[in-house]
Amino acid sequence: MEYPNLLDRFLKYVKVNSRSDEYSDRFPSTERQEKFQKEVIMKDLEELGLSDVHYNQKSGCVIAELPANIDADVPVMGLLAHCDTADFNAENVRPIVHENYDGSKLRLGDSDFYLDPEVFPNMKKYVGQTLITASGDTLLGGDDKCGVSELVTVAEYLLAHPEIKHGKIRFAFTPDEEIGTGVTHFDVDEFGADFAYTVDGEGPGKLDWGTFSAAAFSIDIQGVNVHPAVAKGQMINAMQVAIDFHNQLPQSERPEHTSGDQGFYHLTKLTGDVDSAHAEYIIRDFKREGLESRKALVKKIVDKMNEEFKTDRIKLAMRDQYYNMADVLKDHMDVVNLARQAYKNCGLTPVEDPVRGGTDGSQLTYMGLPCPNIFAGEENMHGRFEYTVLESMYLACDVIIEMIKLNAQSAK
Repeated sequence: MEYPNLLDRFLKYVKVNSRSDEYSDRFPSTERQEKFQKEVIMKDLEELGLSDVHYNQKSGCVIAELPANIDADVPVMGLLAHCDTADFNAENVRPIVHENYDGSKLRLGDSDFYLDPEVFPNMKKYVGQTLITASGDTLLGGDDKCGVSELVTVAEYLLAHPEIKHGKIRFAFTPDEEIGTGVTHFDVDEFGADFAYTVDGEGPGKLDWGTFSAAAFSIDIQGVNVHPAVAKGQMINAMQVAIDFHNQLPQSERPEHTSGDQGFYHLTKLTGDVDSAHAEYIIRDFKREGLESRKALVKKIVDKMNEEFKTDRIKLAMRDQYYNMADVLKDHMDVVNLARQAYKNCGLTPVEDPVRGGTDGSQLTYMGLPCPNIFAGEENMHGRFEYTVLESMYLACDVIIEMIKLNAQSAK
């Protein structure tokens, strides 16, 4: 189906800077996210006529409800999308609509950057369709304003078509997904859903119910800075210590060398000088025991180096971030099967390769709310080469509405 307001809604949303900030000490991490949620999302939901539209300050979420229109016992479905965008320039986003894409390179505005199908082969799938890009100096924000736009559009469609029978549907528009803290304070009981789906994924057909298990760690290194002329036997270059630590991690287990079910260690930040240095990493593995093994190796390297220094020159801080949702969802396959059937009814073959990342659904599933992730039409996320496809967004809405129909058919 086509949804006449979806494109304009998406273009309106991506123009709003709602970038999160992992170094912030507030929650949600940025005021601009909260402003987007309260002044844009809530206003649109209220104008549509949804019920119980409110902002939950504790969880940092906009919540809304579409009441059931059947008198039957139907499980309550939850639908979630996140309002923040990733750590790339999100100020003055200028979306460009490319209708009837012809398969050639697309120049990003007036910039020197191009979307090239030889570099990004997924583009070849979308010849003849409508692509939406940014202008070369910002991200687009389709991750996850595709999902946000689709959920608002689904609500709009169901309100306009009361002949489609459905149970109670709860909507949540969350913050800070990109920095991994978006549902830390989520109130599952207040949300009131029996199961849910995040709408925050790639092209049509992708169905995520397996993810990485994840941890993050940082090391702070205290060096000894003396003049290089008298450095022998005295200087300890903190930057060199950071390099020596990094080189003891498995060199083949970096993101750029891994794929499929292979985990990795990923250096995300390195700063410092001779006197002190700071490094940040993430660790990923599909198996929980694999994650624990990787964490143990990091601790072993730090302990070994500190022993050689005869002091705790390297300070390690480590925390778990989320776990593979498949370990829990394997006991809730009815939720996955509902999505599978909706995909098939919409002419899509589910693609269920475990996602090499995580979603809010990873944490929500462990909080007692089974929550796979469905596609939203996002491509090349987190940078200037991001784009989305309008027809993919239409399909996402089709699938969500079909899931809602199937859920209503389970009425007792």
